[in-house]
Amino acid sequence: MSLTVPQDASVDIENKYYNAKQLKVESPQEAIDEFLGVPALEDEKGDWGFKGLKQAIKLEFALGRYDAAVKHYKELLTYVKSAVTRNYSEKSINNMLDYIEKVTGQQADASATDSTAYKSMEEFYSLTLSTFQATNNERLALKTNLKLAKLYLDKKDYNQLTNKVREIHQACQKEDGTDDPGKGTYSLEAYALEIQMYAEMKNNKRLKSLYQKALTVRSAVPHPKVQGIIRECGGKMHMSEENWKEAQSDFFESFKNYDEAGSMQRIQVLKYLVLTTMLMKSTINPFDSQETKPYKNDPRISAMTDLVDAYQRDDILRYESILKDNQDLLADPFIAENIDEVSRNMRTKAILLLIAPYTRFTLQFIAERIKIPVSEVQDILGLLIVDKKLQAKINQQNGTVEVEDSQGSDKEHLNRLRDWTSAVETLWTTVLNEGDGFKLEDSQGGAGFPGMNFPIGFDPAGPIPSRGPGRRGAARGRGGGKLVAPI
Repeated sequence: MSLTVPQDASVDIENKYYNAKQLKVESPQEAIDEFLGVPALEDEKGDWGFKGLKQAIKLEFALGRYDAAVKHYKELLTYVKSAVTRNYSEKSINNMLDYIEKVTGQQADASATDSTAYKSMEEFYSLTLSTFQATNNERLALKTNLKLAKLYLDKKDYNQLTNKVREIHQACQKEDGTDDPGKGTYSLEAYALEIQMYAEMKNNKRLKSLYQKALTVRSAVPHPKVQGIIRECGGKMHMSEENWKEAQSDFFESFKNYDEAGSMQRIQVLKYLVLTTMLMKSTINPFDSQETKPYKNDPRISAMTDLVDAYQRDDILRYESILKDNQDLLADPFIAENIDEVSRNMRTKAILLLIAPYTRFTLQFIAERIKIPVSEVQDILGLLIVDKKLQAKINQQNGTVEVEDSQGSDKEHLNRLRDWTSAVETLWTTVLNEGDGFKLEDSQGGAGFPGMNFPIGFDPAGPIPSRGPGRRGAARGRGGGKLVAPI
């Protein structure tokens, strides 16, 4: 008889638990009541009561019933000392914390996270730490501290984050102060959190130091997502220093790691990779590599794909059209901050190509052809003049630009022509004076070579005949090859 009653009770408990699971989707509140009824059916704390509480807490947190979730979590933690095994409790608690972190993250994506949710998460982590530090479960304590540090990062509570990360680094050291190789993974995760913090604070000096330290941690077998985070922040750091090549390398490594981890952040980092390709003025298509090729036609990055294509073909009108039609690209602050540099490069190149045949043009003419404001045309031309990439003068009063001799080549050409003419005249005079057979009659007029269209005695300091609009003259911007733009 004593054996039959516990067996029947066990069946009732099991049935109640699985009945509650069936109600989770359609009637979550009823399911919570059923799950909370499971522990009461046990004479002593056991597996079914632990499972029932665990399910009830998850539902309560998802429904925003944070106080109730915290209350029942406290009850759940009383099971870990004796009612369930150490490994099972550690795995279950870690999964529980992952779950509430995920739910809060989803709410954050939907802009629904409030301070109550963060406060509840912090209580979960604090309760977990006090419980498992007392049982000397160092591994779970480290994992929980990392989650708590991540929470501080999400809240932008940088003081708390700094203190918590320092605590984690100390826990990852041996008694002699050297790094514990067995805890390298946790140490690397702590570095990743710090790096993100300094990236957000735009403290590049500290960020660079931590980034270099993180790359030297060899004892760890990090999760690819952690490596993705570190490399992404490294890429952004290099971008701020205008070190486009290193930025491209880091973004590529970040993309590969995020892709391996199955993280959606890979799409955003791939956009950064395309951005650096344009900033590098590279002609290599970023989607030619084996890793990125599968994403070439992904609709989530089609705008960036079209943008780099227009950039590499010097199609300024297409480039401007893509930017105008895809304003969502600028929703990412990092892209918005750096795309201006790409656009300026694109517009500068377009202006130089457009004005190449002209000696005089208006700012309005350039603005209409490239479809950018007159003020920006003037800014770009001003920078080109200051950088000595264009020899011209801007008349702000009437909005015209006069192009001078291109980099002095026309002036140099004319000076050489004058020298050559002077030398020929000297030679001819000498021959005439010393050779009687070459003397000409005065009646023949000015001396000259047969077939030449100008007299030998013309003034070399005077105006030089035009070379005419021949192909060579036009190609080199000399003589008649230059035009005046329509005004």
